[in-house]
Amino acid sequence: MKSKKKQEPFAGERPLKKRQLSKHKKPKFKRQESWRYKRVKENWRKPPGIDSKMRKKVKGWPPSPAVGYRSPKEIRGFHPSGYVEAHVQTVEDLDGIDPAKQAIRISHTVGDKKRVEIVALAEERGIHVLNPRIVREREEFEEEEVKEEGEEKEGEEKEKEKEETK
Repeated sequence: MKSKKKQEPFAGERPLKKRQLSKHKKPKFKRQESWRYKRVKENWRKPPGIDSKMRKKVKGWPPSPAVGYRSPKEIRGFHPSGYVEAHVQTVEDLDGIDPAKQAIRISHTVGDKKRVEIVALAEERGIHVLNPRIVREREEFEEEEVKEEGEEKEGEEKEKEKEETK
């Protein structure tokens, strides 16, 4: 009789740790001869040439990218936080989001007013926001303006008093 495996609440948790461990082992792939010439940047390019030691993977030469460095298939493309990214532009887009598996990224074209609404609703539903920009609500902004205007008037009155006393 076979025993059934217990299903974890979030199946991607263990592979995420696996990916973190493998990221530490993964070298920073350098472009061939980038250490030799200033004009050749370190950004990876596939080494050309029929006699290239790096292309041939000769011992002592820097490693080249290979399939073995890839992350586990179950979590490939996940955000480092462990959530699947979902792009949101309107409040209605939040309806199809699963808070246990997905996190939202608010589009950069969304304005402050709508952003405040989206963040508030996401917080209410327990949805993780990947790019929460601190946006002051309209009331807070108006209160600060009123305070600043009051301070400016006081400053002008003090200047007038100084001029009159001279």
